[in-house]
Amino acid sequence: MAKKVKIGIIGAGNIAQNAHLPAYLKQDDVELFGVYDIKESRSKEVAERFGFKHVATSLEELVTMEELDAVSVCTWNNGHAEAVIAAAKAGKHILCEKPMAMTVAETEAMAEAVRAADVTFMMGFVNRFRTESQIIREFADQGKFGEIYYAKTGIIRRRGTPLGWFTDLSKSGGGPVIDLGVHAIDVTWYYMGKPAPISVSATTYNKIGDYKTKGVSRWEALDTDDLVFETEDSAAALIRFENGASMTVDVTWAINGADRDIYSEVFGTKAGASLNPFVIYGEEGGYLTDNKPIVTGKNMFDNQIRHFLDCIKTGQQPIATLEDGMEIQKILNGIYESARLGREVQL
Repeated sequence: MAKKVKIGIIGAGNIAQNAHLPAYLKQDDVELFGVYDIKESRSKEVAERFGFKHVATSLEELVTMEELDAVSVCTWNNGHAEAVIAAAKAGKHILCEKPMAMTVAETEAMAEAVRAADVTFMMGFVNRFRTESQIIREFADQGKFGEIYYAKTGIIRRRGTPLGWFTDLSKSGGGPVIDLGVHAIDVTWYYMGKPAPISVSATTYNKIGDYKTKGVSRWEALDTDDLVFETEDSAAALIRFENGASMTVDVTWAINGADRDIYSEVFGTKAGASLNPFVIYGEEGGYLTDNKPIVTGKNMFDNQIRHFLDCIKTGQQPIATLEDGMEIQKILNGIYESARLGREVQL
């Protein structure tokens, strides 16, 4: 495909404006072709700001634009399934923001449409596109860690509950588990070689809720009307895998403890690795070593968009596949089900 890839955006909110669109604009082989948002005024505003050729007034109008090649799905979580299925049926390639959907059943319907259309589908698991992640996965593939049998991951926010659709269960499907946990779980699972998950034991808590703490800022969605707070604000989980490995997860939007950005640690029989801080824990000449590879990588969203475009052009399989999205969805929904039932659940 020598011509420019004509891109459409479905859902023109924060993630589209602050991540996808800036990354597309850095690529020489992209044309921003069409945009659709459920709020028409936002579609027009974004089209003018970023230079889109067309503003669609419906999802169907956008995906059926004959010249359109591919779309980024950046809607609320509850809109992913509808958008992906419509785009696939129209023969468009798809980059879908995380999480894949709200339920496992939705991911199965999405998969059916994508496979029938034989289009490129890539999950927006952006942390896989960190330079550090590529190095850790490369070392794992080379056997430098030996057998990876245990991992720890999470994201801790002391006061970081976002305002807007994130806390509305009908739009988000959950709180920090589906918002932050999806990143932490996925990238760690990726380091581990993507073993098949078999069970989850989890707890979720809503103890702090809509806090009124002074002196802290909050991420705000573009629409903050009719705020509701229906989700968990913290969660912990143990995930077991078919190969005998396990992963512990700790994610919060609000908790009385220290902030900690995304962390991911994998432990193998030969060595281990940490994403943040980026360290390889090994042994050399009979002595323990902490190796800190020097990296000067590009922005992970830029890397993700470039990879998506390359997959469209070459037909190669994306790093983050349809099947990966489905497996992570099973884990996310398993965490909520285990917490609801108060026991371990099989996946």
